[in-house]
Amino acid sequence: MKRNLTLCIASIALVMLMAIPAMSAEVAQGKTVKYDKDNKIIVVEEYDLNITPQTKYGKSTGKELTFDLKEALIGKTPEPGDIVRIAYTVVGKDNKAIRLMNVTKQDIMKK
Repeated sequence: MKRNLTLCIASIALVMLMAIPAMSAEVAQGKTVKYDKDNKIIVVEEYDLNITPQTKYGKSTGKELTFDLKEALIGKTPEPGDIVRIAYTVVGKDNKAIRLMNVTKQDIMKK
């Protein structure tokens, strides 16, 4: 009985530890530089998190990130110049998007 309980607890702990990396994702926000709808690729100029009244989405970091959108849930279609927020995972050297939200067209910062 005691052995079965220990085995059960150890199994649950192992499953939970294996699930932690699968649940984690990175988030990036920035201005759309290029959106290729056919190839499902987006290039974003990344913004930092220094939000002020003058920079309500943050300031440009100068870095451009490319995301693969083949398996992503996409909200409103982005256009160059739109601010987007992307949840993604890094697979090898590729950024695989999970979700893309067009902040500009959804106007979530509206007062």
